[in-house]
Amino acid sequence: MSPLEMTQTAPLTLWEDGSIRIGSSRIPIDSIVQEFNCGATAEQIQDDFPTLTLREIYGAISYYLEHQSRVDDYLERREQDAAQVRLEVENPTRAEVLRRRIREQRGKSSANR
Repeated sequence: MSPLEMTQTAPLTLWEDGSIRIGSSRIPIDSIVQEFNCGATAEQIQDDFPTLTLREIYGAISYYLEHQSRVDDYLERREQDAAQVRLEVENPTRAEVLRRRIREQRGKSSANR
């Protein structure tokens, strides 16, 4: 009788943009962790993400619980990055620059007709 495998591979994929996704899906670990921390069961999470298998969901939760501080650090960095992007997008100066460029492009298009 062969011994049982004592290691487990987490169903996680690191994307080029640095995000961690569940398996081959586009669903980030952020979503699973958030629902889990709000008290959702794996089955309830699967209701919201039916493309994921229970194995993938349990695997992601297991990975999170095993590496909670590292995952929490990752999630915090993701939130900080998102806040920075929001600031850049909502920057009124940047919006005015974009409006000006659009008006210039429209002016060039009209002049070429």
